[in-house]
Amino acid sequence: MAASDAHAAPDSFQSFLASLRAEALRAGIASATLNQALAGLAPNQQVIDRDRKQPESTLTWARYRTLLLTDQRITDGRSAVAQNRDLLRRVQDRFGVSPGVIAGIWGLESSFGTKTGDFRVVEALATLAWEGRRASFFRSELLAALKIIDHGDVSPGRMTGSYAGAMGQPQFMPTSYLRYAVDFEGHGRRDIWTSRPDVLGSIANYLARSGWRSGEGWGQQVAVPQGFDPNWAGRDNKRPLADWAREGVRPLDGRWMAAADTPSAVVMPDGAGGEAFVVHANFGAIRRYNPSDYYALLVGLLGDRVVV
Repeated sequence: MAASDAHAAPDSFQSFLASLRAEALRAGIASATLNQALAGLAPNQQVIDRDRKQPESTLTWARYRTLLLTDQRITDGRSAVAQNRDLLRRVQDRFGVSPGVIAGIWGLESSFGTKTGDFRVVEALATLAWEGRRASFFRSELLAALKIIDHGDVSPGRMTGSYAGAMGQPQFMPTSYLRYAVDFEGHGRRDIWTSRPDVLGSIANYLARSGWRSGEGWGQQVAVPQGFDPNWAGRDNKRPLADWAREGVRPLDGRWMAAADTPSAVVMPDGAGGEAFVVHANFGAIRRYNPSDYYALLVGLLGDRVVV
């Protein structure tokens, strides 16, 4: 059902909820949970409007970096890391993921827990699952959200997030929550909204299960020689770091942060004449959190600046 048809079929949302309830019951979700989570639910027009007005992805890397890698974000990040240094160390001991990348994701996803979104996730997902665009995707996410509530991790009222259903400080979609959220605090539930141990542990678990290599970095900014062929760049063109050095690629800060035999690729997000980076396997682990090269680079750069 398209949103434009909503006024012509005012009962369609209730029909959607009826079919959802039947599917959820078949999936083993308790009737009492559904009564609580779905009571009084109605489409949220603000969610539909946000979904229709998503901005075009036209930013250059240089502009993206300027907008997001701000002095204020770095200052806030250093403060957040200082306040949670012991916790980050314990998370690293358990999952093998370095504090920098955890902090980088935490900072980009929710400004270190300060901007998590105030949409009610069940309402937002129900709206998107009914409204039509990517309906099957959002229906699956809605069923996952109901399973989380049924498990007792969070009440429907406290399950808040973005208009598209990304939840809590790590901005996990419900299916990602079911796969990766952990009860690092040991209080019997996985709280990615208010428990910093659970938040940071869940980010680390996501990365660890996405192939993060303990003891290795993500990469670093480099300078490429004049005449460097941009066709050599690209995250899939991996060569030993020593090979890139022989081609004249040089670390911008004067020293390599990885061993000479580390499989590496050169990434030039703005093409010839723009910034260049050497990236390693852990860059790929960050991209499994968010598949954008821009995002993965900024996570790495932010993390390097806030863990000092």
